[in-house]
Amino acid sequence: MSATGDRSGSAGFVFRSLPQKVFPCLENRDIRDRLLKWSMHGRIMAQAFSFDQKFKPYEKDEFVMAFFNDQNVNSNLKLISSSGQWTKLDSKVTKIEATVVPCTQISMSFFDRLYSEGVVRENGDIVKCYDDYYNDILISDELRKVLLLEDSEHYDLFSEMDRKEFLFCLFKHLCIGGTLCQFEDVIEPYLETTKAFYKDLVSVQKDPETKEIRIISTVFRVSAYDENGLCYPSSKSHEQTFAYLIVDPCKKHVHSLYHSFGKGLFDN
Repeated sequence: MSATGDRSGSAGFVFRSLPQKVFPCLENRDIRDRLLKWSMHGRIMAQAFSFDQKFKPYEKDEFVMAFFNDQNVNSNLKLISSSGQWTKLDSKVTKIEATVVPCTQISMSFFDRLYSEGVVRENGDIVKCYDDYYNDILISDELRKVLLLEDSEHYDLFSEMDRKEFLFCLFKHLCIGGTLCQFEDVIEPYLETTKAFYKDLVSVQKDPETKEIRIISTVFRVSAYDENGLCYPSSKSHEQTFAYLIVDPCKKHVHSLYHSFGKGLFDN
């Protein structure tokens, strides 16, 4: 469920920008080339911030409101302006929406089911289909049908709960891409890139008793409003314009992942 926060209690947290934090997924040359091909390069950004108090998931609205109204966040959090240039948030946020995104998956085997049902062949080739459109997004293969079309014969490969998982959301965002996305013929680049983003953004811990790896991050998909309306991640809503906050309660770090749907940096 999404929730609307007010400004009460938003003074509780203080944030600091961590510009020295490197996200290897955005530095990797192969991934950069893919993002360019998918029309996302130059329109996607990951940033890191620290915070000073214990994070309690039930205080998510206060936390997110405090985040957007913190001076260090305002002067460092990047977004793309209506003219297509990178700029800073620099708005007085009066309302937020923070939707909890489940984040429990620890293995890419989550996507193995795509190989079993006529979506992806054993060799990794994505099965093609006749062109279709969903909200101006071109669908030319069975993978995109699974991701976007509820009447797809393979849609139920993933349950509604599966589709809410952060790992699935990342995968879907990368597969759909930007305005002039050149789709892949094989699935591996999507899986490799999803894994790289997930690994960089999400924090894990080994349970001292069971020795099992578990995710300790809390993930929100967020929107922010100022006196003029929606201001972040953009003044225009789109399925592929998104912002997530990924909170590590142990390190007291929060990662932001941002993308604005549009032409990539070098698209004509």
